[in-house]
Amino acid sequence: MALRGEGLVQRRTVAASVDNQISKPSQDQEDDLDDKLEKRSRLTLLEEIILIGLKDKEGYTSFWNDNISSGLRGAMLVELGFRGRIELDGTGMRRRSLLNRRIQIKNDAPVGDVLLDEALRHIKETEPAETPQSWVELLSGETWNPLKLRYQIRNVRERIAKNLVEKGVLTTEKQNFVVFDMTTHPLLDAGTKQQVIKKVQDTLLSRWVNDPQRIDKRSLALIYLCHASEVLENAFQSLSDEDYDLAMKRVRQLLDLDTDVESSKSGADELMWAVIASFFK
Repeated sequence: MALRGEGLVQRRTVAASVDNQISKPSQDQEDDLDDKLEKRSRLTLLEEIILIGLKDKEGYTSFWNDNISSGLRGAMLVELGFRGRIELDGTGMRRRSLLNRRIQIKNDAPVGDVLLDEALRHIKETEPAETPQSWVELLSGETWNPLKLRYQIRNVRERIAKNLVEKGVLTTEKQNFVVFDMTTHPLLDAGTKQQVIKKVQDTLLSRWVNDPQRIDKRSLALIYLCHASEVLENAFQSLSDEDYDLAMKRVRQLLDLDTDVESSKSGADELMWAVIASFFK
């Protein structure tokens, strides 16, 4: 024990000596580092979904996944709701189903994210108001009405990836696919992606509570939206068989919830539950 203690003391002394020889970073370098850390800590739901669905080395999501398109549009609505920009209209004397309620503007101030602000503008300019389910379809371009095609938000995955490049989480490369060249965005900061995955895993395992009202709302929304986007399984790849089975059991519990009942509880986020209902009811 004495030798081990002496070793610790000696290593600390050497470390202190080295620290004294290394010059401290300038104030500008510290500010740059703080800016990067702040950007990475403020990922939107859309960016988290893309990170979970991303093939790390290849730098793109699955070509065969069509559901991620609508899942990302749902994430736009939930994110705008979390940021206090939109809400559901009132229910009146008779409480209406979530699927029949419409989205209205609560605060039309831009949030500073190009995709979110584009969606906010569309919602603000639309009369009469539309339901969350209709907005998921309109923002995805899934409409038979040619007059409403203007609401489609295009190149969403690519634009989200570019946001993540700016935040230092992804990088940009060109890949040749024989017939065509494609811009890809491989993972640069594995730690940030791991934090997002850990948040999903912990919510369903170590921090699980049976009452969804006590689950962190952003984490809860992320789980639902990842499932709607068909990328949730990616977050479970590192789990043991036992933990995987338990996580999936709890996901099924969440999917079986009555969204109208949950939205009527004290402190519930009605808009979030309405978007969830548009995917799973």
